[in-house]
Amino acid sequence: MGTAPVFFTAISTILGAILFLRFGVAVGTVGLLGVLFIIILGHLVTLPTAMSISEIATNQKVEGGGEYYMISRSFGLNIGATIGISLFFSQAISIAFYIMAFSEAFSPLIQYLHIHYGILIPVRAISIGSLLLLGVVIWTKGANIGVKMMYVVVTILFISLVAFFLGHPVSDMAQAGQTIKPVRNLDKLFIVFAIIFPAFTGMDAGVGLSGDLKKPEKSIPRGTIWATVTGMVIYIFVVIKLNASASPEELIAHPLIMSKIAIYGWIIIPLGLAAATISSAIGMILVAPRTLQAIGNDDSFPSQKLNKYFNKGVGETNEPKNATLVTLIIALIFVSLGGIDVVAKIISMFFMVTYASMNLISFFNHFGADPSYRPAFKSKWFISLLGFIMATLLMFLMSMLYASIAVIAILILYIFINNYHKERSGLESIFQGVMFQVSRKLAVFLQTASKNKETWRPSAICISSDTFERDKIFDLLNWISFSHGFGTYIHYIQGYYSKETNKEAKKIMDRLIQKSNKTVGNMIVDTVISPSYTSAIAQIIQTPGIAGMENNMVVFEYDKHQPDQLSRIIENLRMVEAGEFDICILGASMRNIKYENGIHIWVRDVNRDNERLMILLSYVILGHPDWRHSSMSLFILTDRTKMDKTREDITKFVKDGRIPVSPHNIRVIEREAEGNYRKAISDFSSEAALTIVGFYNEQLKKEGEKHFEGFDDVGDILFVNAHNLIEIE
Repeated sequence: MGTAPVFFTAISTILGAILFLRFGVAVGTVGLLGVLFIIILGHLVTLPTAMSISEIATNQKVEGGGEYYMISRSFGLNIGATIGISLFFSQAISIAFYIMAFSEAFSPLIQYLHIHYGILIPVRAISIGSLLLLGVVIWTKGANIGVKMMYVVVTILFISLVAFFLGHPVSDMAQAGQTIKPVRNLDKLFIVFAIIFPAFTGMDAGVGLSGDLKKPEKSIPRGTIWATVTGMVIYIFVVIKLNASASPEELIAHPLIMSKIAIYGWIIIPLGLAAATISSAIGMILVAPRTLQAIGNDDSFPSQKLNKYFNKGVGETNEPKNATLVTLIIALIFVSLGGIDVVAKIISMFFMVTYASMNLISFFNHFGADPSYRPAFKSKWFISLLGFIMATLLMFLMSMLYASIAVIAILILYIFINNYHKERSGLESIFQGVMFQVSRKLAVFLQTASKNKETWRPSAICISSDTFERDKIFDLLNWISFSHGFGTYIHYIQGYYSKETNKEAKKIMDRLIQKSNKTVGNMIVDTVISPSYTSAIAQIIQTPGIAGMENNMVVFEYDKHQPDQLSRIIENLRMVEAGEFDICILGASMRNIKYENGIHIWVRDVNRDNERLMILLSYVILGHPDWRHSSMSLFILTDRTKMDKTREDITKFVKDGRIPVSPHNIRVIEREAEGNYRKAISDFSSEAALTIVGFYNEQLKKEGEKHFEGFDDVGDILFVNAHNLIEIE
């Protein structure tokens, strides 16, 4: 098949029952300009959607399933199946809607037989009979016969429209025109919009034939866009003709007013209505089974028997016989029940969800700038965004209740499918490209803005080779990066970069991601391969920071009970200091952390570099949910003669700096002897969840590793060395 089937399938679905039965009522209710505004408003959804569909279709090979195929290959199979299933039910139930509207074309004949011969034929009998007859023809002959029938009914539809435009007014419009307002009853504008909006849907019907097209990448854009534009132009001229041919009262009183205006309208317009509705029904009968077949072909149903049954095709064209049978049964159920006005509103909502999805795909692909997205037909990102916004907005303006039902139903369906197919990509696949672009632009912005630094926040990078032996350093980075800071955790692999070590790094990376996903934090994990610990540190301190912010802190760790790694940390501190980094060294114990015991900070002088960093770092750590029932305590050693003054100064510092430390948690301790410092920490902080103390380069040069010894009775202890004094205002 070529472009013609796409065009005729779409245009015959667009020019449906609403055109004949509701446009006159619409003009009579809100006036000429009111309906023209509605047409423009509706096409602010359909035109961008037609362009988005054309764009996506020319970027990929569109196989059977039409819109479902495009959504699933763009958003992932789970989201595709969710929208695809709802789309299928909308299409299947739409068949019932069109068949029931088709039966309305026989109303004059039914009335004539009843009045003159006493024969009463139930309208539902015509609906059921028509559906069964049409279903048998399509099911036995396939899509080709459906398209041939389409040409016949489109010809009848064209003749009826010509007869209508050649018709004459039914009243003296020259006299009536003096009193008719071009805009009226604005309070009913969106009520009327909700009634006639289904007339604007259907431009996507031809996409469902994608699997039967010779060149879908050409036929879909041409047929879809031309059908949409043609439908809009016809609607505008029909509205103008209706307004010029009958008074508002006549338009409202006679839903099929077109039959009174057209030449030989008593027979031609009912035939046109029949052609319009039956062609729409044919379009949906061709499209809906192919959507179901494509979903089954992707094994998206929670039953392999169902998938195998639905995806089965017959003949060279892979006719979806089983899917067609299921579609006809669903349509027959709703035709038999009758009164599907409520269901029809929900159908419109699901179509709107589909349109919103197609525009969102196009927008995300534009914004994400994926090199693989190279459509032959190109729309604009703002057109796609407009289509998405309008579709979403109009859903809720049409009916808040039914829009909510549609959204909730789709969410429930997605959760079910996503839980069943956990191995498939879900919502994260939508935002991957977008988030890449957002983070890239933010990184550039923040890097530029960072020249004027006014506030401090930690951007820490950590290196450890004992990731899977000890969790404490992993947890520390997690605490720092949760809310106020940034954290990058690097697992060190000793060796030269090679094919083997690269494979090892990838395996470890997967384990790191799994480990990180189990935590409540936002840190980045990575690996580094290097022949020595020193070269590894040299690599990581030159690693770019997160979000354009340079790393300002390097974190090390060692086991307090087996401090063999402490020496290599100390050996490399001078290199780290050359990079003007703050330095933290975590001495990890074997104790479990009792968060309620709080963080103890040992302060010597609040005006020194280390103390400011220790206090702010504690504040950052307490922002993590693990510490929600914890608190910060300050401990100060000073001479007896200075205790009152020290307490006064530290209390003022805490108050002025808005530091969340209770006065009860400020402890001023008398310094009794020179060697009293470690003993005091052991006495007061032995049960603390985390103890933070400062270390200074001068003392480290004298004492070496001994500077970190003498804290055996204390649990986890974090040694902090600040590069600069941090302002706390």
